[in-house]
Amino acid sequence: MRYTAGMKTFKPYTPDQLLLLPPALQDWLPEGHLALFISDVVDHALDLTPILVTYETGDGRGQPPYHPALMVKLLVYAYCTGTPSSRRIEKATYEEVPYRVLAANQHPDHDSIAAFRQQHLQALAGLFTDVLALCRAAGLVQLGHVALDGTKVLASASKHKAMSYGRMGEAERKLEEEVAALLAQAQQVDAAEDARYGKGRRGDELPAELARRQSRLAKIREAKAALEAAARAEAAEAAAAAEAKLAERQRQAETTGRKPAGRPPQVPDPAQATPDPKAQRNFTDPESRIMKDGATQSFVQAYNAQAAVDGAAQIIVAAAVTQEANDKQQLVPMLTEVVANCGAAPTAASADSGYFSAPAVTAPAVAAIDLYVPPDRQQHGDVPAPAPLPDDGTVIGAMRAKVRGPAGHALYALRKAIVEPVFGQIKDARGFRRFSFRGLPKVQAEWLLICLTHNLLKLFRAGWTPQAA
Repeated sequence: MRYTAGMKTFKPYTPDQLLLLPPALQDWLPEGHLALFISDVVDHALDLTPILVTYETGDGRGQPPYHPALMVKLLVYAYCTGTPSSRRIEKATYEEVPYRVLAANQHPDHDSIAAFRQQHLQALAGLFTDVLALCRAAGLVQLGHVALDGTKVLASASKHKAMSYGRMGEAERKLEEEVAALLAQAQQVDAAEDARYGKGRRGDELPAELARRQSRLAKIREAKAALEAAARAEAAEAAAAAEAKLAERQRQAETTGRKPAGRPPQVPDPAQATPDPKAQRNFTDPESRIMKDGATQSFVQAYNAQAAVDGAAQIIVAAAVTQEANDKQQLVPMLTEVVANCGAAPTAASADSGYFSAPAVTAPAVAAIDLYVPPDRQQHGDVPAPAPLPDDGTVIGAMRAKVRGPAGHALYALRKAIVEPVFGQIKDARGFRRFSFRGLPKVQAEWLLICLTHNLLKLFRAGWTPQAA
């Protein structure tokens, strides 16, 4: 077809023109494109040995697998751009230039992509420290001020698939009665048919209604047993703590010759422990929990994703996932992980009041870090510094005085601006609001994968270039 518009001259346009020589695939993208950056990082800066060694065994039969570097590049680019669906990645290798370049014009099907991610999820998560090391080498991590926070990320499960322990008992009894009635009915039918036709029929097929009820009953019993085991384990921990306190009271009594003040702690019997009737368990992802989302104020089936963020360039220096709805137990583990990942402790660290507890802020593991963790909720924004408070000699009083002092107030005011935009970039800009996997170990690994791609994007925007070995 000829395209004409009077006497106007256009640049040549011949979509059916064949190329005499195949161009380099990299030439399809402009210099400095994110896909080219990721390709160079995977080729020259990441250690894929843990993945490669898994291919050293086998009999060599069947089709050869896709190269692990190809699959890693596709997955990392997909997580960076907020499109980690294996089906979308497969489609993109046909339709989108960056994916075609990364795949070298190959087209892994979505089953192969999903299987690779499933098999190598822990190894992919291990690349977090590799990328963090690159950020440190590029000068993007200063460890002057590290801010902590947590965000609720939806589990791959519906909260409507959860049931409380109290309801489990009622449902179990009801299902037992229904199963017994259906079995009795089936036996009556069998007896009548045997009397009419003789004992020649198989009779081993379960009616669909009976099979469905028995399956639900088995799931409820399994969930109920898990809650009971958790209650016994919690009671055992409480008993050990109470016994330790009793031993300390006994030691004090023998040392001073006087009876310690206060009532002695009660030692619970783990064998008699029962779950709280409101304790819940999800049938789809039993390790997820019902949590309150601070942003929406609604209750969701979720995990609590943690991040420690360096103040220099918003690099995530530690990441973890917990089943605890609050952050009270996360201060020491997160800061310990920062030291493990970076080889040094930050000069200062801040976290909101949800992280405060006297044992946490006085723990020996964080003694070298200048902590700003208020016992009370603090106001943010353009508000004047609160009136300083005197240090009353208690841990709570000392921290209140520290955070409300001029220097402490100024430093703590930076916390929100350091860590909260990171969650905004992950959840809003890249659309990651729900985990793809189920179970705490896999969810932890996927969160590390999300965090390493956040750091990789920071490295890319900083203009860092990987050097060939």
